[in-house]
Amino acid sequence: MKIANIPLASPFVVSPMAGMTDTGFRRLVKRQGGCGLVVTEMVSSEGIVRGIDRTLEYAEYTEEERPVSVQIFGGDPATMAEAARVVEGMGADIVDVNMGCPVPKISKHNAGCSLMRDPAHAERIIREMVQAVKIPVTVKMRKGWDEGDLSAPEVAARVENAGASAVTIHGRTAKQSYGGHADWDFVADVASRLSIPVFGSGDCVEPEQIVERMRAGVSGVFVGRGVLRNPWILAQAQDLLEGRAPRSVSLEERGRFLLAYIDLLLGEAEGEADGFRHSLERKDAQSRPLGADSREPAVGRQKWVINKLRALCGWYSKGLEGGAQLRVSINSAQSIPHLRELVEAFFLRY
Repeated sequence: MKIANIPLASPFVVSPMAGMTDTGFRRLVKRQGGCGLVVTEMVSSEGIVRGIDRTLEYAEYTEEERPVSVQIFGGDPATMAEAARVVEGMGADIVDVNMGCPVPKISKHNAGCSLMRDPAHAERIIREMVQAVKIPVTVKMRKGWDEGDLSAPEVAARVENAGASAVTIHGRTAKQSYGGHADWDFVADVASRLSIPVFGSGDCVEPEQIVERMRAGVSGVFVGRGVLRNPWILAQAQDLLEGRAPRSVSLEERGRFLLAYIDLLLGEAEGEADGFRHSLERKDAQSRPLGADSREPAVGRQKWVINKLRALCGWYSKGLEGGAQLRVSINSAQSIPHLRELVEAFFLRY
């Protein structure tokens, strides 16, 4: 399939999750197969336009991840258009607009899912962005604000009319947040009304669920929490889609994934010298470990890596025998060597 002129090798996408789906994690998921597109953690259009270093870090990616979509949020059409130009200048393949985030600190600023409460304004934003760049502009949204305001059909039609190349719909309202269940019948109904690709999102934690959703009438599936629990889920779904039994994943493979993730976070993995970070040219742009600030001490970087592993293992260890004990152990780790020892002891049992 394609999004405009961008071919995707698979209809399955790593959905952006703030604080979780960083470039290191996305690279490792891509290596397992079955991933047609990765989307960065959402970044502020204001921060991008103003060149705020920390904001730009969230938009960074590597060549290995292509095709790459950079997701931005904001409510001002001119600023969103300028941010799209910056994203295009960074070399991204696609720029995605977040109209689905229900978090109050985002939505109260007329961004995220609050844009769905003003479909005409949402259309203006997309129209200005489409006119500003040559790369595809896509939109990720929800059913609507609440059950009394299910605006996705109108918003989707308007952004298609404004030139959006694809739409993703999470089958919950903003008020639901992540409670209840995603309404895939609703998503499929919206998909049937549009001529551009429509992706669905929500409640896909098993590969069989992804394939079932695909066959319900969408062009592709965004997977978030399911990928955090099982980075092989997209490859397994691709196996099922192509008539093969889904590949099995050993405990050792799961452990090797975490060890490789630690290495990538520390900037020790192979390939960093060739440009591990892909960002704007700016005065302080130089090869540094992922997530590191040149003024940040080494101990601070190690703490950052440990916190990243703690957050991931909250999902990654679910359903594993002894997973609760692993989470307790990792939450008590105070150094990278100790962290590695814990991972090896749990997953690499020789």
